[in-house]
Amino acid sequence: MNIEMIRAAAARAQGNVRRTPMLWSPGLDAIAGRRVYVKAECLQLTGSFKARGGWAAVSALDDAQRAAGVIAFSSGNHAQGVALAARAHGAPCVIIMPSDAPAVKAANTRALGAEIVFYDRLTEDRDEIGARISAERGLTLVKPFDDPQVIAGQGTTGLEIAEDAAALGIAQADVLVCCGGGGLTAGIALALEAEAPGLRARPVEPAGFDDVARSLASGSIHRNPRLAGSICDAIITPAPGQLTFPIMLRLCGPGLDVTDSECLAAMRAAFAHLRIVLEPGGAAALAAALFHPETVDGDAVIAVATGGNVDPAMFMRAIRD
Repeated sequence: MNIEMIRAAAARAQGNVRRTPMLWSPGLDAIAGRRVYVKAECLQLTGSFKARGGWAAVSALDDAQRAAGVIAFSSGNHAQGVALAARAHGAPCVIIMPSDAPAVKAANTRALGAEIVFYDRLTEDRDEIGARISAERGLTLVKPFDDPQVIAGQGTTGLEIAEDAAALGIAQADVLVCCGGGGLTAGIALALEAEAPGLRARPVEPAGFDDVARSLASGSIHRNPRLAGSICDAIITPAPGQLTFPIMLRLCGPGLDVTDSECLAAMRAAFAHLRIVLEPGGAAALAAALFHPETVDGDAVIAVATGGNVDPAMFMRAIRD
């Protein structure tokens, strides 16, 4: 993995992936006690940053691989990113999705032309299922985070953050990133290393599912003891990736964790002050910026709002609470 792969992914994404804005509001600044910038990836195609990695991976395949098709496992955001790219390239697409994934994500993935195979995340192994179907049908597996092209695609977010921060005169700041397996966090960290070395990526995870934070603290990979029990489904993964963890260990600051209630409050604040819709996992970084200001360095903080694919009932819960 290197910055040239990220720049190449950015070139392939031109006209196919949306450049998202960096937003701010006096209301959010007042809550956090500092300037808060929000990189609104919830406004990305398919509603999350995963469109970047999906496009980068599928666009890098050769003609034979695209003709055979692709397979991915995802609770919904990676699924939609891969499905969109596959449809644009005329490639068949199969998605392995947990049975408890939000209905809106499954519906949107189907609408993009993908076939969905559901599994029970508590009793079944998604890697085994994906490997078996891939072998049976000759599909190329596009991993959700531990894939060089996916990391490169997610890293294009970091290129945009670096450009926007420079335009705003931000030379030193923490960049908080909602983190599951680390593809986005690692990609952003690599981009910032090259383009904005004064900005530091920091992963944010749900409380009780902080495998990345524990891994960074110890210097070796730790696993989550459970894979369900938080509303932040988009960023619950078994462990950091074999590719992503060394990058994060080298470049990232300490990890942070936030509660489900803090994510709901961040969703409410984002809607009230920015008029954007976030899903719980996509609001984790903003929750850390707003409600844990003592853990962040600098006069400004950048929070990546990674996704907005939320069921109406969950969004209404956030607005109502």
